[in-house]
Amino acid sequence: MESGKWPAFEEKMKAEGLNESAIAAFKYNYGVLVSGASTMIPESSIAPVESLPRLESLKVSPDATLLKKTVMLKLNGGLGTGMGLDKAKSLLEVKDGQTFLDLIAMQARSMRAEFQVPLAFMLMNSFSTSKDTLEFLAKYKDLGTGSDLEFVQNKAPKVTAADLSPASWPKDPSHEWCPPGHGDLYPAMLGSGTLDKLLEGGFRYMFVSNSDNLGATMHLGLLTHFAKSGAPFMMEVAERTDADKKGGHLAKDAATGGLLLRESAQCPEEDEKEFQNVEKYKFFNTNNLWVDLVALKALFDKHGGALPLPVIKNEKTVDPRDKGSTKVLQLETAMGSAISCFPGATAVVIPRSRFAPVKTTNDLLALRSDAYVITPDHRVELAPEREGKPPNVKLDGRYKFVDAMETLGAVPSLLHCKKLTIEGEVSFEPGVVIKGEVTFIASGEGKKVVTAGVYENAKVEL
Repeated sequence: MESGKWPAFEEKMKAEGLNESAIAAFKYNYGVLVSGASTMIPESSIAPVESLPRLESLKVSPDATLLKKTVMLKLNGGLGTGMGLDKAKSLLEVKDGQTFLDLIAMQARSMRAEFQVPLAFMLMNSFSTSKDTLEFLAKYKDLGTGSDLEFVQNKAPKVTAADLSPASWPKDPSHEWCPPGHGDLYPAMLGSGTLDKLLEGGFRYMFVSNSDNLGATMHLGLLTHFAKSGAPFMMEVAERTDADKKGGHLAKDAATGGLLLRESAQCPEEDEKEFQNVEKYKFFNTNNLWVDLVALKALFDKHGGALPLPVIKNEKTVDPRDKGSTKVLQLETAMGSAISCFPGATAVVIPRSRFAPVKTTNDLLALRSDAYVITPDHRVELAPEREGKPPNVKLDGRYKFVDAMETLGAVPSLLHCKKLTIEGEVSFEPGVVIKGEVTFIASGEGKKVVTAGVYENAKVEL
């Protein structure tokens, strides 16, 4: 560790009120950076995972008593800035007037009613999402309040790329900080006292998922399988298709045989082709994770209070909107990468019905259409007719932000749509049905109207 630079980071983090656990986590990440150790995972160091158990073929008798020892946690730190939002993405209306948070709250209520167990529910919010989220959830008082309902993720100092000192930006000091990635889940649980509180309360298992993935509900079969397996950590993975080839994949450490996760930022350029080979690397992390809290606490103790998560180094400018501002490094970790820290960690293949995330307005339009349905227990999943395959929606760049997307008019029927492409400015009348692969091209000035009717395997010039 370059001892000359570290004290300035420590001082800065203490002045900001960050706890020991947050400081220890960043100190570990910074240590990896200054050591010069590669943060890349080259092809030569890994091997593919050939096969894994599948959810549908697990032979377990679901044990509802385990729910009393289990907490369901949603990651809710994202603002949805990529979709033009300045509030928690989970406050976005998804379907039938319900937001992500409405559906999550009703899913938790539904589980409680079905199993007659006060299923524990928590959120990891960020400084940006905490206030909005707690105000919104006040109407669901039975979910919990205050520190029983949330803990807040940490923030990390940005590092000046030139000399690895703390980044400084007096014009707007908030730009000197960045989110540490969702791998911060673990130090945030420890530092906020949440981990100890759960253990003291008799909790043993935690199911974690992203708040924008409405398919990720508590699954008694998976919980029972995880508890019976004795594994310290289990990742739900899905099979990669061409649409997933740019996202991270599961692999085996060639030296130890243990499971690990390789994200695109950890792949050397020369290995990019193999990284995207979905026949070779068949599985991706859905970020639905099962964690044994006793094992997590033991791992912290073993490593002196900071988990040795693989570090992801992102090159940015200190003011993201000013490309001429100081070049910085943002050090992040991914929560799924903890799979390589837990000896004996496992993975299970799940159907796509447990993975329906919303990352773009393309996803949101598909979700609002009849290609997805809300189940009686408030899950959002693909309509049976889709046979597990979501429609591929490609909107014109002008619809990148939600407010622009909402000017598209009535949501068309996508139940039998394979691919919908929109080029130019259009508006849908009610009663538009898309089948197969359809492209709408609006050229010239002004908005073009798509009139009611069935459009099937066609390129439509408006």
